Amino acid sequence: MLDNTQTRIETTFGALKQQNKKALIPYIMAGDPNPNVTVELLHDLVAHGADIIEVGLPFSDPMADGETIALAGERALAGGTSTRQALAIVKQFRATNQHTPVLVMGYLNPVEILGYDNFIALCQEAGVDGVLMVDLPPQEAGNFTQKLANSQMNEIFLLAPTTLPQRRQQVLQHGGGFIYYVSVKGVTGSKALDTAEVGTQVQQIKAQTALPVCVGFGIRDGESAKAIGQYADGVIVGSELVRQFADVGDNADQIATAKQRVLAKMDELRQALDSLTPNP
Repeated sequence: MLDNTQTRIETTFGALKQQNKKALIPYIMAGDPNPNVTVELLHDLVAHGADIIEVGLPFSDPMADGETIALAGERALAGGTSTRQALAIVKQFRATNQHTPVLVMGYLNPVEILGYDNFIALCQEAGVDGVLMVDLPPQEAGNFTQKLANSQMNEIFLLAPTTLPQRRQQVLQHGGGFIYYVSVKGVTGSKALDTAEVGTQVQQIKAQTALPVCVGFGIRDGESAKAIGQYADGVIVGSELVRQFADVGDNADQIATAKQRVLAKMDELRQALDSLTPNP
């Protein structure tokens, strides 16, 4: 962060560190399966252990996302959820929850259409705490990072197993809130999770920065969350939650059942991470 005032993300990680707890960060796509579901789902995620929530901004060509999340974006777009409407959903959530940080993840094209300043203003109005633009590397971000900081938001960057040392240093220098480490060489939902290798990489990153390090891509259950939680400050789980809404359409009963599965998975993940905390 570029000033002395903490964001909600930074405050949350500070509190978790004092409690010796790991962050659980679920990802959902705004507007999937329809816009009327998302706000209530955000509140339910908090009730079932979310420390920070990552909200996807629907985009038609999501290069970092696997089929599960790409299709969720298509469903959200088909239902009329634009970037503006996604941020309006966050604003509605924020009206009754002022403590849970919200990170929005998206791609640069819709932001450039809106304009950087307009996008930042909309995020600030909505109560967004962090922004992750997959295709905006730190060396190209210009004053976007500083403008976010001036608006009490962190810019989150990705590090991957293939990140070159120079790029890693740029991410560690310019990133804020936490470092998002991509656990696999692939897209969201990938299955080839090498826990030992992730642990080695996370330990190397933590030796270079005071920022928390959270791991995403490939975490799908309590077992994998606990394995990664031994090394990381938090885990990010997306595809395993998003896939529950794949075939529900507008059927209210199917949507309710899908939400129950999502929240059951949250309970499993929360319990697994909390089992890493020694009993007092």
